[in-house]
Amino acid sequence: MNLQQTLERGRTAVRPTIRGQVMDVNGLTVWVAGLTSAIGDVVELELPDRTVNAEVVGVQSGRLACMPLGDTSGIGPGVLARATKSSLKVPVGHELLGRVIDALGNPLDGGPRLDILPHVSVNNDVPPPMSRQRINQQLHMGVRAIDGMIPIGRGQRMGIFAGSGVGKSTLMSMMARNTSADVVVVGLIGERGREVREFIENDLGPEGLARSVVVVATSDAPPMMRLRAAFATTRIAEWFRDQGLDVLLFMDSITRTMMAQREVGLSAGEPPATRAYPPSAFAMLPRLLERAGPAEKGTITGIYTVLIEGDDIQDPIGDTARSILDGHIVLDRDLAHANHYPAIDVLGSISRVAPAISTPEMIGAAGQVRKLLAAHREARILLEVGAYVPGTNGDVDRARALMPQIDSFLRQGVNENAPLQETQERLMSLAGGL
Repeated sequence: MNLQQTLERGRTAVRPTIRGQVMDVNGLTVWVAGLTSAIGDVVELELPDRTVNAEVVGVQSGRLACMPLGDTSGIGPGVLARATKSSLKVPVGHELLGRVIDALGNPLDGGPRLDILPHVSVNNDVPPPMSRQRINQQLHMGVRAIDGMIPIGRGQRMGIFAGSGVGKSTLMSMMARNTSADVVVVGLIGERGREVREFIENDLGPEGLARSVVVVATSDAPPMMRLRAAFATTRIAEWFRDQGLDVLLFMDSITRTMMAQREVGLSAGEPPATRAYPPSAFAMLPRLLERAGPAEKGTITGIYTVLIEGDDIQDPIGDTARSILDGHIVLDRDLAHANHYPAIDVLGSISRVAPAISTPEMIGAAGQVRKLLAAHREARILLEVGAYVPGTNGDVDRARALMPQIDSFLRQGVNENAPLQETQERLMSLAGGL
């Protein structure tokens, strides 16, 4: 413990304590009277057998609207409350590598507690636009379809758009294991409880976990816990970025983070707007996503999964996220049904920084492959029913001849790591045969 932390604990010990009390509990909202606090501050609800943290989400007529970060059983009128006058804090440091924690920094892996580490607020300023480095270097992901056709730059923010069961988590695990980034920070927001251990042990593996930090808030966690897990994940990634490291940040998923904000906003009395999402949900998203990216030193490459409803990427969350992010990768259910993994729809995916991180030759080669894929897709029905006459369209003829090689390039085993140079050479060789 450093001197500053010791002094702060001493000040807290001698500071007079003012307590309020719970007046009402309405749905997910706990109303506290007798305290003065600001939006975002933490209030401690003192139950007989435990203390529950709650975050202030609204102030009305001298009362605080608080959203609990833990189990709400036992909370009712008369429960004492204490204002901490500070926002939620999370531990940071290199000791977090290899650890699995919740949004409050509590270990979930049975390891030692992290109280001795420095703690920082989950809230942080977005880097000023003119202080950010330009994105001009490619980050190796180890996935041919991405490195060759949809290259991702250091500090870029990408979305993975897909319906349920199409392979988002598997693709994310491939990138986490194979990437050339220094540190990986993973936020599992609203995941099924059984999937957390499967992802860590099977998908991430011991080697991937050793250089990763995993923040978990399962689907049964209170909405404020799920929401704050997203900000805690980002704050931990920011700390590593400030050390000058290249960080790969995964968040699975933005959709469940938005759903958590919807629950919080509606419980606090906000009016519903698009698809019952309150205005605060659409205001929260850019505040969260803009914190990733490059800074004066270090970068955060953000990969955010978006669970689209009915495979419609035009749904409100997908549309809003796509307008903020620097590109998107679309996973196609038909490809998954055909056992084509990763099920990346190359034609529906785009990287907006590709011209800045790729050579003209690589961009040209990827463009040629896209052209043939588009021609093959256009003529697919004719080809399937045998109605296409060879020689009618040169692009379709070339696509038919080269589709096995293109398909082999775009397919990849879960445990296969594709070196960047090999991927580029295969793409150039493929384009040379067009």
